[in-house]
Amino acid sequence: MSSPVNNTITGLDGIRVGHCSDYDGGTGVTVILFDRPAIGAADITGMATSTRQIDSLDMIHPGTAVHAICLAGGSAFGLDSASGVMKFLEEKDVGFDLVVARLPIVPTAVIFDLSFMNPKARPTHDMAYQACEKASASPVEQGCVGVGTGATSGKIRGVVGATKSGLGSSLVNGADGIKLGALVVANPFGDILDENSRIIAGARDGSGFLDSEKVIAAGEVRTRFGAQGNTTLCVLVTDARLDKVMAMQVARMAGHGISRHISPYNTPFDGDIVFCLSIGDRPAHPLHLGVLGSHAATKALLCAVRAARGLGGIPSCSDIL
Repeated sequence: MSSPVNNTITGLDGIRVGHCSDYDGGTGVTVILFDRPAIGAADITGMATSTRQIDSLDMIHPGTAVHAICLAGGSAFGLDSASGVMKFLEEKDVGFDLVVARLPIVPTAVIFDLSFMNPKARPTHDMAYQACEKASASPVEQGCVGVGTGATSGKIRGVVGATKSGLGSSLVNGADGIKLGALVVANPFGDILDENSRIIAGARDGSGFLDSEKVIAAGEVRTRFGAQGNTTLCVLVTDARLDKVMAMQVARMAGHGISRHISPYNTPFDGDIVFCLSIGDRPAHPLHLGVLGSHAATKALLCAVRAARGLGGIPSCSDIL
């Protein structure tokens, strides 16, 4: 019997993904582990970001190795979970060789989900370690899982009027056998639009959607209902050969793809980041990869909405449409 086709980011050789979810607290953590060091960049367009060890992806930073990515809920509290990933990798003797020790490079970013269920819930060191233990090359579990546990969309009138979203993943094939995968956690302040520009997750008004962009254009900018922090995070990985500059260009193009499906995007309350990592040696033009990245990120974003289910009293798109 043939194995099922893996159309998620783990369809790339050398990638493992693991989740740990706190369904009582409404938060979680997701880790992406690389079997060989990756090289890449991060396009940070959000104004409300919260990160750790992300400087290793900067253009002028000498580092060229990434061993894992950690994505967590809990806002800045969730950054502590990355130490669990570092502990796991150190135990496996994975990291940058400093002669006296091996230092795992684990860029980490978080979403704001404190207003979703329990504001005291935190993605912990132990949760991240468990996510590493669970990490596998199987198709990525999607929806309200891992860092997507507390994700919601459309918070112009607070999380109580939002739609439940989550985490999604995709894989696209390019020319000459190139592959590019994406993993997205959808937690925007704005609404999420489908392929026909129809709102499928966002701020709700009665039995339908409010249309955040319209009410903001009319002058409504209220944020006092627990909507101060949000964030959409995207991780792209390809088996094409990229340096940091090329990876940054691919990340930027992918971000524009996401922007066509989140309305409004890059608000002052979002900490949006697109990571792009290379784990292969296949030659490819960054323009080609940028288009692939845009397609993969969009697919993963929409999967994050369509795989989500109602949680914590917040309905999902399948409950509304």
